[in-house]
Amino acid sequence: MHHTPTTDAAQALAWLHTARFLTEAPQLQHLPTLSVPEIAFVGRSNAGKSTCINTLAQQRQLAFASKMPGRTQSIVLFALGKGGQTDAVLADLPGYGYAAVPQAAKRRWQQVMANYLVSRPNLRAVVMLCDARLGLTELDEALLDIIRPRVEQGLDFRVLLTKADKLSRTEQAKALSIARLQTAGGGAMLFSALKRQGLDEVALQLWRWAHPAPPPAEATPAPTP
Repeated sequence: MHHTPTTDAAQALAWLHTARFLTEAPQLQHLPTLSVPEIAFVGRSNAGKSTCINTLAQQRQLAFASKMPGRTQSIVLFALGKGGQTDAVLADLPGYGYAAVPQAAKRRWQQVMANYLVSRPNLRAVVMLCDARLGLTELDEALLDIIRPRVEQGLDFRVLLTKADKLSRTEQAKALSIARLQTAGGGAMLFSALKRQGLDEVALQLWRWAHPAPPPAEATPAPTP
């Protein structure tokens, strides 16, 4: 079923379409210090993270899916903003949990990732991608534990259940309710790059995180005549 996105979703997607490569860094200290909101994408090696980022940005080659899962060991930053301005950044964190990677490399990477998630000052939100057929695995739960203190301090967090087109409607509903329980209210959404399911909702969510509504201005009392 094809639906026309609302103006807001169309606006959010047009903004995501401006995504462009900013930098990549194997270690935290090599990342530039930024003040704009940063939204990190995390997930297991086969959760469809590159496909998701490319679908959101409507660019086929923005994020590269490695031919050798688990080999990409850098944090990649993409700048977002119209007219060459940067008003937010997407951070693509390498997939975790790929079996064929040597243990030492895994440990080093887990450390870099944990440091990033715990200490990156401008991190505004984390999007965790999980294959809808598997749900949250032990590794995903471990990552949730790392960010939980920051979530309690206001870091936003969503689970995207990817490849949702591979499940029936009933299975989708079940996967969603289990994921919602596992994230303890962090929020979960179904996503399918193939069917563009959840695309508008995710685009809007990213836009809102990057452009939080300003607090309502104090009403100034009318001058007395």
